[in-house]
Amino acid sequence: MGMSMWLALVSIAVGTYLIRLLPYIWMKRSLAKRQTEDGIGSMPTWLTILGPTMIAAMFGTSLVPTHPDILAWLATGVGVLVTYGVWTRTHSMGLPILCGVVAFGMVTLVF
Repeated sequence: MGMSMWLALVSIAVGTYLIRLLPYIWMKRSLAKRQTEDGIGSMPTWLTILGPTMIAAMFGTSLVPTHPDILAWLATGVGVLVTYGVWTRTHSMGLPILCGVVAFGMVTLVF
């Protein structure tokens, strides 16, 4: 892989990490401040909806291949089915995504 690919991967990784870290830090400080002020710490509704909304948006955009040919649709379909199958067994987030990406890659490489 070229240097531009590594820079893109590192940028995506840092951005993904910050998307998760910054709201957590902000909310942690906000809850600590509320608990010292009035003794009640509650999470705002918008923050509980933010994570699932972002996941749904990424899922929606990943369902449509960039180059809509039969191989891309096949790889996408296999990836979605594997992701769902692993999720139904584990009910976790990381392992199903990893397995779906690997399945997508294997279909792309084999065909």
